[in-house]
Amino acid sequence: MTPKEVLKTYWGYDSFRPMQEEIVREALEGRDVLAILPTGGGKSVCFQVPALMQEGLALVVTPLIALMKDQVQNLRQRGIRAMAIHAGMNRREVDLALNNAAYGDYKFLYLSPERLHTDLFQAYLSVLKVSYIVVDEAHCISQWGYDFRPNYLQIGELRNRIDAPVIALTATATPVVCDDIMDRLRFKGKNLLRSGFERPNLSYIVRKAQDKIGQILSICEGVPGTGIVYVRSRARTQELAEALRAAGIPASFYHAGLGPETRALRQEDWKSGKTRVMVCTNAFGMGIDKADVRFVVHADLPESPEAYFQEAGRAGRDGKPPSPPWNTSRTSTRRCTSSLRYRTKPASAACSSLTSRLFASSTNCSGHRPTTPSNTLSGKATGRLRKTWILPPASGLKWTGSSCTTWSFRTR
Repeated sequence: MTPKEVLKTYWGYDSFRPMQEEIVREALEGRDVLAILPTGGGKSVCFQVPALMQEGLALVVTPLIALMKDQVQNLRQRGIRAMAIHAGMNRREVDLALNNAAYGDYKFLYLSPERLHTDLFQAYLSVLKVSYIVVDEAHCISQWGYDFRPNYLQIGELRNRIDAPVIALTATATPVVCDDIMDRLRFKGKNLLRSGFERPNLSYIVRKAQDKIGQILSICEGVPGTGIVYVRSRARTQELAEALRAAGIPASFYHAGLGPETRALRQEDWKSGKTRVMVCTNAFGMGIDKADVRFVVHADLPESPEAYFQEAGRAGRDGKPPSPPWNTSRTSTRRCTSSLRYRTKPASAACSSLTSRLFASSTNCSGHRPTTPSNTLSGKATGRLRKTWILPPASGLKWTGSSCTTWSFRTR
């Protein structure tokens, strides 16, 4: 079958999304490839389609148990044999899973990077017929990235024993991070394919909000459907969730400090609709494919533009217009500026270009036309955000049109 025939057979789509087909073609030709697609852009299809067309098993390294379970469940629902090995399994369960992967007719084996150097996995490695080494959330391998995980550094060593192409995927990565990913995964040749950050159904809104809880409650009451509220501290997740529940909003909280069973249960309640709003740190959402998220709110400023696009992109995966507002305050903006003042973090040209255009498009907001001082990020896609990034909010705006956006970057 051709790639489009595989896509139609298992996913029911007649055509690929932007850049997916190019990534699939590179993989089928046996080349290492780093693919950068926006959150919700269909990264999993980029390795699942070529893996289904080749003999053997795709080894998929991914950081979160929730992500593994979600993708394995989706594949099984499509009649594709897949399994996962994660920290919640005992040695006998892992041994049985690896035996099935080696001698059964499985196409995908998901595992965490911590499992790569265990004696049991190393013992089976020589009998696993690996078609591709897939590295999901590949930004985690780079010390220059915003979510560095040391165990990811072990992935490159697999190439000493496995002669298979690498497919690395992430939603956001700066040029420095991209080069670091390809170096650490021992690419035979630099090969980067990047799609734009833009998702046409998303709106990006900045609001000045001294009463953040009141603003968030207003959003929850005014926008139907499921939502996510991101904050920067674990304590704030519980405080805000309790405030929403007191106002009658079915809300829960999630962060990395909760036990595995608790996290899994809360995630499932949110996915099933029992919990409508999840208040969380950035530990929540990676790799979770929930199509009907209608709004994403950042109650605190995230640590980088790349992190913002990663998290905001979890809205509207079904293609319908969500409403992703960003509430900020003078205090949080000042705190963000202070913490980033001496960090000249390079950003991708695509990110710089988009944020520049978002700044320009804020004239669509009635009653507000921002000035452009000389030290504001220029419209030219230079690939670098200068000094710091903050969001000058505007109050009392009436937003015209579903695509009205404003996200301004300037130095202080």
